[in-house]
Amino acid sequence: MDEIKASTSLCIHRLGIALGIIACGLTLRLGGYEIGLPYVLVKYGGSTLWGAMVFFLLAVLLPRQPLGRLALLAFVVAAITEFSRLYHTPWLDAFRLTLSGALLLGRIFSWWNILAYGLGIALAALGETRRLARSQAAQG
Repeated sequence: MDEIKASTSLCIHRLGIALGIIACGLTLRLGGYEIGLPYVLVKYGGSTLWGAMVFFLLAVLLPRQPLGRLALLAFVVAAITEFSRLYHTPWLDAFRLTLSGALLLGRIFSWWNILAYGLGIALAALGETRRLARSQAAQG
């Protein structure tokens, strides 16, 4: 029973982190230019946050997977999403022109985005590794 409670608590914590990252990413992408942030920070900061979000959402869905495997899977999902931008159909391009489509799938392929996703995933995995280590140390 304690294991189920711990797993549920871990998933809720990770979901909270993912939701916080989503809020930060939306704030950055929708308001970053208006407050004068540089293009590079808004564009690639958003992509870095998107990569971290993918990591934490996968961590919620697959809580028993090792963090390294989650990071690799998150990178594969992010890269596939980026490469999907090279595929064009009228309905998919129309969706990409919407705000939801732009935020979820993006519009234009970029190797720089893949790099930013990787950075976000690596930072998320490193942060989660440290958080779990502190948690285990506190428990005994």
